[in-house]
Amino acid sequence: MNLANGALTGLKVIDASRVLGGPVCGQMLGDHGAEVLKIEAPAGDDTRSWKPPMLGPVSAYFSGANRNKTLEVLDFNLREDFERFTELLRDADVLIENFRPDSARKWGLTREWTQALNPRLIHCRVSGFGEQGPMAGLPAYDTAMQALCGLMSVNGTAETGPMRVGLPVVDMTTGLNAMIGILLALQARHITGQGQLVETTLFANAVALLHPHTSNYFGNGAVPQLTGNAHPNIYPYDAFATRNGSIYLAIGNDRQFRTFCEHLGQAALAERPEFATNPQRSTHRAELRDRLEPLLAREDAAELAQALVQQGVPCAPVQNVAQVLESEQARASGALVALDNGYKGIASPIRLSATPATYRLAPPPFPESGAVA
Repeated sequence: MNLANGALTGLKVIDASRVLGGPVCGQMLGDHGAEVLKIEAPAGDDTRSWKPPMLGPVSAYFSGANRNKTLEVLDFNLREDFERFTELLRDADVLIENFRPDSARKWGLTREWTQALNPRLIHCRVSGFGEQGPMAGLPAYDTAMQALCGLMSVNGTAETGPMRVGLPVVDMTTGLNAMIGILLALQARHITGQGQLVETTLFANAVALLHPHTSNYFGNGAVPQLTGNAHPNIYPYDAFATRNGSIYLAIGNDRQFRTFCEHLGQAALAERPEFATNPQRSTHRAELRDRLEPLLAREDAAELAQALVQQGVPCAPVQNVAQVLESEQARASGALVALDNGYKGIASPIRLSATPATYRLAPPPFPESGAVA
């Protein structure tokens, strides 16, 4: 088989999911060559109405998770539309869905049904809580899961209080793990010839994101607190003000700290007993911060970061989104995607030497007769 479109060329995917976790999974499969058909209800994916801004004919939010897909609008409450969906599944390799359990039961869309219909089908279900526990079957959204699962409790400062992470990290991680699960199931099918159910939940992914706070809690029993920009186990691993912006120091070992101090002309600081090792620095972080702040306040953030990185000290100036997208690194590394019709997006972070990702289709606009523009 010619894999010109990517490693998954020839794979047929039905993406019947909406909002973000499932669509991200479908987009990544499509980026790597899969033929992805997005199924939307007559009302359209919720994110079509999450605007402004627009990116071409669709909302920018929808655009970020739905390239490399074609579109078909089906109303599963209509017999002929559900029969059309059934026919599509007979020939599919993967189904991605995040229907509410009551809706899926009403339609008869169970794993037992899809398995009988197409034994080779990988049925990927993305849900809030899965089918076990007191919250089974309940709906979930990213920020609510950040609140419920403790992410907000460690994000923020004493002044701000708990804050959500400023991006849909739970949804995005759920989409990535859904893709991993599908690829694992495809590998198993290569051996057994049989499909299986792949399930991942927002709850499980949110809890899995809590490292190192969960490990720390298992280790000492102390409830993790708000840490702001600081790392709970390492120091200096924190943001500091310079004369023209902020720099984030990500110093992970004693050698890096000594190099950092030498660059600032403060080699003796690294020899002090309270700062010589990471456990000591972490214990005496307030005192160390007091000593570093006036030294860094006179530095240029970008120049200092460049000098330190070249010496093996991890750090970076704190940049905004525009600075990142317009940077030479983003352009040179292939992080950006642009199509002739005006579509812009972020490239797949997975790079394969022989079968790279391809970007063939812009996110599909909704039919003019539909309910969503």
